[in-house]
Amino acid sequence: MSTPDANALSATQKTCRVLASLSDPCVQRLTDIAQRAALDISTARRILKDLETEGFVERDPVNKHYMLGPQVYAMHHAMVDGLDLRGLARPALIRLARRFGDTVILSLPMGWESVCLDLCFGDYPIRANYLQVGSRRPLGVGAGSLALLSTLDEVETEAVMPMVRQRLTAKYPRFPESDLITATQRARGVGHAMLLDVVVEKMGGLGVAVRGPSGRAIAALSIAALNERIESREAELAQALSQEARDIERSWWPHA
Repeated sequence: MSTPDANALSATQKTCRVLASLSDPCVQRLTDIAQRAALDISTARRILKDLETEGFVERDPVNKHYMLGPQVYAMHHAMVDGLDLRGLARPALIRLARRFGDTVILSLPMGWESVCLDLCFGDYPIRANYLQVGSRRPLGVGAGSLALLSTLDEVETEAVMPMVRQRLTAKYPRFPESDLITATQRARGVGHAMLLDVVVEKMGGLGVAVRGPSGRAIAALSIAALNERIESREAELAQALSQEARDIERSWWPHA
């Protein structure tokens, strides 16, 4: 049911309320979106349909839940460029790729997924070249994505897991949810994420989160390589990635 002043809202204000409600990963059902936006269900449905047509909202065809769409990612990308995250991280990607010889990736969280924002290839002849800028994965699939998942609190984790679980079952049968939970717990314990044989056989990765001015993870740095190149250098990779992440964070925390 709408609030008493809902009828006084402009169409733009109503649309903004719907989009703002979707920034909470716990709000995905039509009834919840309408309640959070203080609109009646028919109005919320009409706005969501328009937003879906324009690419600002996506609707899961199975559970009918709504989530932010690719146009919001593009706006987020523009906002991140305002922070110049890509520019700040690019030297780190180059240094890490030159030092270790493997593929270095910058990822961003987007709802229940992570998105590849940038990458840099090293000179080792066997490359992890199965990602490109704009590629998406469910949170937890891939080292950088797992690093992002490990920073979520319990409520946020519970909110994203239904979509993540569905994708794991459909696309990553070698990575059951029980293994994801174990890997997430390990990442929280040691401060970095490591995955092997999940996305591509005999390939793995190690990643760390990059935190924004609010303290929340806004990106992840990760290295992807052959399993043995990850396992044999875990401590060295983790230390180097963590140092680069902290150096990026000092750009907005100059006294850190």
